[in-house]
Amino acid sequence: MEEQKYKKIIKENLDNTLFSGYIPELGTHKSGKVREVHFTSPKVGKPIVMVASDRISCFDHVLSRQIPFKGLTLNLFAQWAFDNTTDIVPNAVIRSPHGNVIVQKKMNKIAFEFVVRGYVWGSMAADYEDGKREFCGIKLSDSLLRYQKLREPLFTPATKAEDGDHDVNVSFEYMADKLGKKLATQLRDISIRLFKRASKLAEQKGFIFIDTKYEFGIDEKGKINLIDEANTPDSSRYCTIEEYNKYTGIKKEMDTGRYKDVTELLKKKPQLKIKELSKQFVRDVLVEKGYGAYGSTEKPPELEDKDVIEVAYRYISLYESLTGNKFNFPQSDVSTDMIQKLRKEGYIKGGLVVIIAGSDSDMPHLKKIQEELNKYGLASVIRICSAHKQPRRCEEIINKYNQSEEPVVFISVAGGTDALSGVVSFHSVHPVISCPPDADDCFSCLENPPGSSNSLILRPANAARHAAQILGLSNEKIQKAIKKKNKEKIEKLEKADRG
Repeated sequence: MEEQKYKKIIKENLDNTLFSGYIPELGTHKSGKVREVHFTSPKVGKPIVMVASDRISCFDHVLSRQIPFKGLTLNLFAQWAFDNTTDIVPNAVIRSPHGNVIVQKKMNKIAFEFVVRGYVWGSMAADYEDGKREFCGIKLSDSLLRYQKLREPLFTPATKAEDGDHDVNVSFEYMADKLGKKLATQLRDISIRLFKRASKLAEQKGFIFIDTKYEFGIDEKGKINLIDEANTPDSSRYCTIEEYNKYTGIKKEMDTGRYKDVTELLKKKPQLKIKELSKQFVRDVLVEKGYGAYGSTEKPPELEDKDVIEVAYRYISLYESLTGNKFNFPQSDVSTDMIQKLRKEGYIKGGLVVIIAGSDSDMPHLKKIQEELNKYGLASVIRICSAHKQPRRCEEIINKYNQSEEPVVFISVAGGTDALSGVVSFHSVHPVISCPPDADDCFSCLENPPGSSNSLILRPANAARHAAQILGLSNEKIQKAIKKKNKEKIEKLEKADRG
């Protein structure tokens, strides 16, 4: 009954998802497969604002469909894991101003992923069945089977790949050569202790913790910290103890000698396949739809509604079962609520004005516009890009801001033949105001071709006011600033009249 209730709520929220999570006000930004990381400062120890989107990636591809409540669930998982491991290693978490947002301290990140495996599973199982016996410098016996529990957890580190690339497994010796043996040993031991802690907690709730990966950083005091996330279904595999009982049947069948490996057995008897609780379900769906695997250049097929609902339910169900906590479904639009919470907490002002100019020779004019924007308490940034000389760069900048979760207004500044206003207003999903540096040379701003929708305002003060009116549509604080300036203007006139 609970399952049907949850799936009904998920179905009603199929479009209430966070695709981007990019908030330009927060500073320098790096986009991962599922997270948006904002660096408020380059200094170690300063806050990093991490937004968990509802995107899902498989086989190194981000899929076209988002999973409702996935980002929220991942953050809840991570927070639970962090809370249960502080006696093993400190973590970088500062706080969580919104369900999809975790604020962590900036660390000197260690450029490895620290993978721990408790079972012959996943890609390791596939390689083992293909005849591979050495993993990250560790030799395994010839008598293992897919799904079999290892005597001791296996530490198999990997290099942290650049976006779009696949991580590369390395030996402990390789890692020690790069990091120094003392630090490498500490990181290995901490990873295994974290894995064993998670395994114990999972077992208490009727689950098996199959494998996982951790990331670490070094803080300003030189101490190791657990960063990013931990023990989530995106970075780990789980299955129920009850489901793992199928391994007894698998072992019995393999002992007959009729099958080359477990994969061959499962083709004959698919009912023996052990269902894991992770995003493996999505991988299986894609494979069933005829998709390849890692390294495929094809576009992954689109998930159907029923697939999206099932994935979301599995994430939420695992969270509740494993942690013992109740999942509270959000009651509002996730993007709007996130921006409002971050604004209320003082992380952002809730809107950004991008002053984009074709040349830095117009800097006095740009600064004047920025001064006027400051009077309304508006956040602004100056970008320099020539529509004539850097058309591709201009399009990249505009498309980046198109991903913003918060409202954006462009103020375009270009003299002479103003191609910039046309380019920005055509490619941008946000409103564009043209405010040329020379008020007498503004006619080209009015002659943009169809599809360009810029407005023209000659005075910097008026352009700033119009930007405030636009952003004030969803921000009562900006509206109050406009009313305050109106009142000050009237009071000034009344004072002059009395004088």
